[in-house]
Amino acid sequence: VRDGVERGHIVHNWKARWFILRQNTLLYYKLEGGRKVTPPKGQILLDGCTITCPCLEYENRPLLIKLKTRTSTEYFLEACSREERDAWAFEITGAIHAGQPGKVQQLHILKNSFKLPPHISLHRIVDKMHDSSSGIRPSPNMEQGSTYKKTFIGSSLVDWLISNSFSANRLEAVTLASMLMEENFLRPVGVRSMGAIRSGDLAEQFLDDSTALYTFAESYKKKISSKEEISLSTVELSGTVVKQGYLAKQGHKRKNWKVRRFVLRKDPAFLHYYDPSKEENRPVGGFSLRGSLVSALEDNGVPTGVKGNVQGNLFKVITKDDTHYYIQASSKAERAEWIEAIKKLT
Repeated sequence: VRDGVERGHIVHNWKARWFILRQNTLLYYKLEGGRKVTPPKGQILLDGCTITCPCLEYENRPLLIKLKTRTSTEYFLEACSREERDAWAFEITGAIHAGQPGKVQQLHILKNSFKLPPHISLHRIVDKMHDSSSGIRPSPNMEQGSTYKKTFIGSSLVDWLISNSFSANRLEAVTLASMLMEENFLRPVGVRSMGAIRSGDLAEQFLDDSTALYTFAESYKKKISSKEEISLSTVELSGTVVKQGYLAKQGHKRKNWKVRRFVLRKDPAFLHYYDPSKEENRPVGGFSLRGSLVSALEDNGVPTGVKGNVQGNLFKVITKDDTHYYIQASSKAERAEWIEAIKKLT
């Protein structure tokens, strides 16, 4: 049970309210001395309700959820943080669809799923970002005592991408924002986001929080004038899954072996690996197979570059940029299958 803020119906002012989510209603109470006053001040019937989150109707209030009831009454609720806002939105959406278990299941899948539309034009997104009325307005922001002019916060771009329907959820929006950065439409500003770029992890690169700052890259105007419409037709995670399964992989730094779920995709050809202990469906690493070499490592002794207790059934992938991946299958047959499948895509 958390509190949100509801906007009064006649006088458009904001009031602190204590909210309780029941099966199909959202009750709200007045607060006095930090305690809720019973009985409830009012209730919002969730049956037939539509929810908008993030709701960006008020420019200076990024933490809003908008509920529109079946009778078209609109409620604007404001949370205390983005995490709170998204947790409430997720729970309320679940309650709205409670009568349709399939829908709730779909929601949980959506929360962790990843699917970008196949033909995203980054130029179209950047054009819209620069739009004077509906775009993103850079402003001065502070980070660790320094003020950076003409910047915007990571999480507000993520909000913007979702509210403009370029992404269905935060994970997609982060990936999309990272692509915009990799294609030099955006650039990181300040300690936090620069550090994330060095980590190289796509999900980390564009930090969905209020401490990471970004700005528009200067090259934007020049790119448009060259009339090259770069349509990013595929993202590395959008290829067709050819094969997947659990394999052990040796770490690059500590050389320890960890079990990972490997997913092989074609068009574009990538091999990604996921941490099975994490629920979220985002890879912890991966690489392009174009121009890479794959080979079985013979079982006479432990090859150089490999450490630890190795059971055999080893193979190695060397990427185009000469990174060496050592991987173990659970049997000779499984190793042969993986090598065969990877070879087709190199």
